[in-house]
Amino acid sequence: MDVQVEHMLALKVMRLTRPGLTNFGNTIFSEKSDLLQFDPKNENVLPQNQLLQLPQAFGNIYLGETFSSYICVHNCTTHPVNSVSVKCDLQSNNSRVSIPIHANKTIPTSLNDGETLDDVIHYEVKEIGTHILVCEVNYISPAGLPLSFRKFFKFQVLKPLDVATKFYNSETDEVFLEATIQNITAGTICLERVELEASEQYTVTSLNQTADGKSIFSSIGRLQPQNSCQFLYCIKPIPSIASDLKVLKLANNIGKVDIVWRSSNFAERGRLQTSQLQRSPVEYGDLRLTVIEAESMCTIATPFVFKCRVTNTSNRSMELNLNFNMKSRRGHAYTGSSEQSLGMIEPERTKEFTLTIFPTRLGIISISDLQLTDVYMKRSYEFEDILQVFIVDDLNETYDMQKFVKYHDIPATSILQTT
Repeated sequence: MDVQVEHMLALKVMRLTRPGLTNFGNTIFSEKSDLLQFDPKNENVLPQNQLLQLPQAFGNIYLGETFSSYICVHNCTTHPVNSVSVKCDLQSNNSRVSIPIHANKTIPTSLNDGETLDDVIHYEVKEIGTHILVCEVNYISPAGLPLSFRKFFKFQVLKPLDVATKFYNSETDEVFLEATIQNITAGTICLERVELEASEQYTVTSLNQTADGKSIFSSIGRLQPQNSCQFLYCIKPIPSIASDLKVLKLANNIGKVDIVWRSSNFAERGRLQTSQLQRSPVEYGDLRLTVIEAESMCTIATPFVFKCRVTNTSNRSMELNLNFNMKSRRGHAYTGSSEQSLGMIEPERTKEFTLTIFPTRLGIISISDLQLTDVYMKRSYEFEDILQVFIVDDLNETYDMQKFVKYHDIPATSILQTT
């Protein structure tokens, strides 16, 4: 920076960043004494036409990276200067933040001939757009006059990643979140960590690992420019919220996606966090049916029991009858009565009941055609595919479900008995 002639002190500011690779058109030959030499057998050594180069200007910085800068105040006169202090502010379009400087030094201080007062500042940028680093120097001249001057350093903060989210509501209280992360920079980005930090109302299970705990993505997680990848999470409300329908309807804050990444510029580290994600309010209609206890795999010709819960989500009382519609499907037979009364259910109250399944064929059986009828209003509510169970010969054997069903190529049937 040019020295301000009218002042006794000179202020110099340099952004601290890692060097980059620069291509040179001419081939550069190295001597034996050079530290970096080209070896065609070693790919980790820099090629002959690429050299490390320090940045020549402030340049751009990506959102989530840490802005670091070296600030130096130098006494360029032959006279001592007293009460020297430096103040740094980072101004953006919407805010102005004071950055701590000289925290471990006694300020103000005196500078003799040729002495300097320097420090390194760090700040994690959290806003996109134009930023201005404002440095202000205050001092007292040998004549006792208070003097000050300021310098401005302008740079841009760019967006490195584009994050798109989608919510999928299941029939139960579970919510599935798909987060698509796209690299919108001009270089390669490595995703070091992508996690969903749940709010106090929910718990999160990551679905981005295999059964043995390994990531489904590559160990590096490299994203080329404009490439993207998807992450999936299963979110469940905590028991105290899941048991209270009123609270569950209002519990829309899911959490935040936290991303740690490194750029191609010698692994410069950055961190991004989305704003609070909110699921859309769930409309349950008048009745809500959930399976609360069930087996995923059972043995053929052996009855098993699963438990259901019905919730009255309307604003009126209901007297419900349960019925299985046997006319819509073939291959189903029921032992005992196929109807039962669930009695009176008040608004926002629940009632639990059990069903017994007697499977007669191998494969995946799907329990459907469950009908609940409001006796007062003469209104029926039908529920399809409320449960799927894999029926096998022996539970001690290991099965590949998809290959098993494809090999047998027969429809799955069952005998239902209400209890």
